[in-house]
Amino acid sequence: MDTERRTAKADPQDELAARLRLLQELSGLGVRALARDAGLSSSSLSRYLSGQTVPPWTAVVALCRLAKRDPRPLRPLWELGSANPLPAPPKAGRQVQPKPRNDLPRDVPDFTGREDELASVLAAVDSHRGVAVDGMAGVGKTCLAVHAAHRLAADYPDAQLYVDLHGFTEGRDPLDPDSALRMLLGALGVPSERVPQEGLEQLAACWRAELADRRAVVVVDNAADADQVRPLLPGAGDSVVLITSRNRLLGLDEVPPVSLDVLSPRESAELLTRASGDSGGPEDRLAREPDAAAEVLRLCGHLPLALRLAAARLRHRPGWTVGILVERLAEGASEFDTAFAMSVRQLDRAQARLFRMLGLLPGGSFDAYAAAALADVPLHGAREMLEDLVDAHLVQQPTAGRYRLHDLVHQHARGACAQQDSQADRERAMGRFLDYFVHAAAAADAAMPVLSPGRPPTAGRPPAALPRFADKNAACSWLVSEYETMIAVFETAVAVGADAHVCELPRFLRAYFARRCGTTHLNHLFERSLAAAERLGDPLRLAEAYSDLGFARYNAGRMAEAAAAYEEAGLRVAQTGDARSEAELTLRRGYLIWDRGDRDGAGEPLELFRLAGKLYGEAGLPAGAAHAAASEAWALLQLGEREEAARRAREVLDLSHPDPAWPPTLTARITLGVAIAEESPEEASEHLHRALALAREDGHVNNEAWSLNCLGVALRRMGRYEEALASHREAFALLDELFEEHWKVRFLGGYAETCRLAGLPEEALRLHRQTLELAPGLGYRHEEALAHEGIAALLDDTDPAAAGGHRAAGRSLREELSAGAG
Repeated sequence: MDTERRTAKADPQDELAARLRLLQELSGLGVRALARDAGLSSSSLSRYLSGQTVPPWTAVVALCRLAKRDPRPLRPLWELGSANPLPAPPKAGRQVQPKPRNDLPRDVPDFTGREDELASVLAAVDSHRGVAVDGMAGVGKTCLAVHAAHRLAADYPDAQLYVDLHGFTEGRDPLDPDSALRMLLGALGVPSERVPQEGLEQLAACWRAELADRRAVVVVDNAADADQVRPLLPGAGDSVVLITSRNRLLGLDEVPPVSLDVLSPRESAELLTRASGDSGGPEDRLAREPDAAAEVLRLCGHLPLALRLAAARLRHRPGWTVGILVERLAEGASEFDTAFAMSVRQLDRAQARLFRMLGLLPGGSFDAYAAAALADVPLHGAREMLEDLVDAHLVQQPTAGRYRLHDLVHQHARGACAQQDSQADRERAMGRFLDYFVHAAAAADAAMPVLSPGRPPTAGRPPAALPRFADKNAACSWLVSEYETMIAVFETAVAVGADAHVCELPRFLRAYFARRCGTTHLNHLFERSLAAAERLGDPLRLAEAYSDLGFARYNAGRMAEAAAAYEEAGLRVAQTGDARSEAELTLRRGYLIWDRGDRDGAGEPLELFRLAGKLYGEAGLPAGAAHAAASEAWALLQLGEREEAARRAREVLDLSHPDPAWPPTLTARITLGVAIAEESPEEASEHLHRALALAREDGHVNNEAWSLNCLGVALRRMGRYEEALASHREAFALLDELFEEHWKVRFLGGYAETCRLAGLPEEALRLHRQTLELAPGLGYRHEEALAHEGIAALLDDTDPAAAGGHRAAGRSLREELSAGAG
């Protein structure tokens, strides 16, 4: 606490300067070299490092990038030290949830005892911002952590998060830290564009940075070991974490442990009384039969989970004496088997069957739709039976409409299912469960029209009931809640050899991954899908699997691998003669060739977009044709065919679609705005500002940056250079926060040209040189050639020799591109 007070009193400007000096050390550069690479003057950088002047935020970002450090943790310090702080970053109003996220399970109303342990937990959180609660199964670790988190919620208002690491869940592997971090970042509302695609260290750094300026409480439940949970710990800032595990997490020296034993006899008796509905008066059953009540406590081992199960039986059997309860409990082999078996015996046949079937689930939470499909019962029946199971304390209900099983209950249900249900019945139930998720994911995907339309699901049979999604936001919310289960379903399908499901499920997650989860996991899923398609030997599935894998590679910036996958897909598509697959592959190849820079000669990308539109039309898929037409309009604009680009864009805008931010519509608005900027500046401005507003409303930061950059190009063409520069700078401020180099390389040339015409040749040179640093590694050869040509034009008067070298390099690249196109 003393350290915190000293830090709070320190001058923010001096502390910022100290952080900047550390960045210089990390960069390994001297002041002059660092200033040059950051686009600053040496004198300005010296003032920043000495604390004489607070740098502009763009300079802080530039220095962080050179040191390969995230700038976001410095933002609060910079704002404190700046006399004229910038407005809050645009993300704050768009990306943070409208109200704080609260994922905590419900707090139990009859929380009993644990006064000393609760005090220890709260004290550890206060002193170390974290605590690890350990103890045997069923001892109440999660109950204590969740109760404490609810107590802390008012002091940590920005988010209350919960994640189950499944360290001891039978039938599934523990959740890896990578997946857990992506789930937590998604729960915070962090868009996929800001989430690193690869590397656990980078993901953990992103998580710590997002927590740094928030006050959040995070419950990390059911950890297997210290290595699983360490990347999830907060860094700087005020956020706190409460961890539970059956094991002592000896490797987490920075997190104090609190160990739980069974309840004391007094606490056990109090919990049994409260949970059974007795008032504790002398006329209550437990008071009338003290010896039998003591025997109940003994048979339950003083474990809260077993006590609640026993109490539920007593509460729902007013005619029972406590002695009868003891007789039923005594039939079990252990305190858990005793309590579970007795509770299950009180279920009717249908309820007991549903309970056993729930043991087949791969862990995590589920809803009534999934339960109905699993047990092959009507939806209303599944809901009623789940509520009965909740009343019996066999199923938990962490939030409205979501259910889960305690690991011990799950284990018991799984064992009972193996003993009482035939293998054929179990296989049919799991088949229905897998069918449900493929078809439900397809329904959600249909409500999120981000990509060209996909093929309806064919794996398995459609379930009797599916969720209905009013719009893309409802579909996205459902996918967020089901993400963990969806990945577990995929792994289950792989394990049981359900290859058709393995092929199809990732296809219906593409739009969701594009919006929330990035590309790393999607590449992994499609690699497994391709292996499944090869096992099936179905040419169409194999063609689609190669095409999907290529598109995932393309979105990850892995251009050569994308081209190879598309080549394999093309061979299979030709064998199938399937128009939809051919249209989709043609459109995707157009994107790839365009971004790689093969635009000269015959104009192959443009022809591919036109061919894709024709194929989609012949296949009766107008939405796909609209995607192709919008891409064609954009390509025409880049090739200088403004009038034709505007005409094609207007045709796309004439198409009706319920979503105003539909990608073809957005692309057409941006294209039209840039195309007519000189002839019709007012209309152009209207289209571009509308596109920008739609991108912001949609929460798609990449599209927002694209809209801003194109607005800058249009304003430049109108001669409004200062406004153009401001728009470019806002776009690049977004991209700096996203660390999206393959998006940035597309925009640098336009920004550089605006700087040149605005009388900023040094800035234009810096931007072109930045393109030359990025483009070769990312495979953007056209942008690389443009950068060489731009530098040559800027150096013609001051350094003719260097200009000639760049011009020759640009010409060589053009020749390579033309040869490739030919």
